Amino acid sequence: MEYFINCNTSTLAPYTANLDQQRALHLYRRLGFSASVATINQAAGQSAGAIVDNLVDQAINMAPIPAPTWANWTNANYPEDDDASNQIKNQQKNEFQLAYANSLLNNNLRDRLSFFWSNHFVTELDVYNCNPYLYEYINCLQRNSIGNFKTFTSEIGLTNAMLYYLDGVFNNGNNPNENYGRELYELFTLGEGNGYTEEDIIETARALSGYVERGEIGCSPVTFDATKHDAGSKTILGQTGNWGYDDVIDILFDQRPTEIAEFVCRKLYEFFVHPDSRDEANNAQTIINGLAATFVSNNFEIAPVLRQLFKSQHFFDDEAIGVIIKSPIDFYFHTLNETDFAYTDTNVAEMVNYSTLLSQEIFDPFDVAGWQRNRSWINTNFMIGRWLTIESILENFYMANNEQFRTLGLDISGNAGLTSTNPDVVARLIIDFILPKGLLDEPEYSKAFAIFRSDIEEVYYEGGNQESWTLATWQQAPFQVYLLLQYLARQPEYQLK
Repeated sequence: MEYFINCNTSTLAPYTANLDQQRALHLYRRLGFSASVATINQAAGQSAGAIVDNLVDQAINMAPIPAPTWANWTNANYPEDDDASNQIKNQQKNEFQLAYANSLLNNNLRDRLSFFWSNHFVTELDVYNCNPYLYEYINCLQRNSIGNFKTFTSEIGLTNAMLYYLDGVFNNGNNPNENYGRELYELFTLGEGNGYTEEDIIETARALSGYVERGEIGCSPVTFDATKHDAGSKTILGQTGNWGYDDVIDILFDQRPTEIAEFVCRKLYEFFVHPDSRDEANNAQTIINGLAATFVSNNFEIAPVLRQLFKSQHFFDDEAIGVIIKSPIDFYFHTLNETDFAYTDTNVAEMVNYSTLLSQEIFDPFDVAGWQRNRSWINTNFMIGRWLTIESILENFYMANNEQFRTLGLDISGNAGLTSTNPDVVARLIIDFILPKGLLDEPEYSKAFAIFRSDIEEVYYEGGNQESWTLATWQQAPFQVYLLLQYLARQPEYQLK
């Protein structure tokens, strides 16, 4: 897999041209988990600003996943028998994982963001092992995903999942635990070694102490115990006082706004635009500086930053398209949305399981630093895994209803699929929809055309009987589309978005 160097020199000036199909696909692949042909066709020809505003507004107004029946359970609600209890917990986890996966598939920007933040404010279910904590955590991500980052930082730190995951529940005033204080600065707001000292971490741990009252250990809400809080004077980022949890957040955002904005906007840039943000040959730092200024001037509201970025010439530049390697979830969910094949919860659960096999398990990032993304998704084993699993998925859809492959081809090719007697014309339209920038060159297109024609070639060319084929009428056309998709799914370009 080629590693793309960031050569994007465009600015944050608004992209004023109407979207073509390629850029409409680019927008939906980055702001969600792609979209159907109908959605892309509807977006093509519209202004980027109008579509971005609509997607951002939808995200702001979207309700979180409804609370499951077990959202407020404690250990008392589970059987005393460990095996029976674990069986119920696994069933709950699987059901909620499926509900969240469907939310990723259907909710565009809101859950593209909640998934991004789950890899920023990281917790791992395997560590805290309590489904009610998991629901509270995901609810926090969804409610704050496009809200105020300061509020988000404050709320996420007091979720039970985070208090357990980063040892806040063991942070007693007489014996401070520095784990959360360190990650608050290093991973969540400032970046490693950027604008804080070891002494700041020690003092911050003292200020964050006291959230240690655990009730029935394992699944009761954690509460604050004032007697376990260090009530002494602390000096944090140059500010001295009898600080507590809320004070830490206030001091951090008051004293280090520029550092926070630059750190968070860089992560947003690398996730949504290009993984290379530090090469001096590109314009990334200028873009990040502009986004950071917007972030600070809007008191750390996330939406204005995203509106500015997603409406920009920089975001829609040719150099921004097809340069991010799909994560496993991307790989499967893009296929599902772009084909618009009829699917069931069983299909979604299968894709979630396949993603786990490829090292991206929903609710369980790799470690506190999260999935490292991009090139880490591609190695020999993972590539073979991608090929074999997507082959199986497409085969199952074909066996369930092969005519939906013809429908997909017709949706993409439009009038050409109805009237053109040249299969190469139709194949090119399908290829250019499925792959972010098409294939590398004409010889590569010729290989794909041969795959598409392989089931009709003999009849098609014998006696010059070219008028007999169209995608709409040829009996074996669904199999042609199926063969082409199977071929494209193994290409390097299919791994990109």
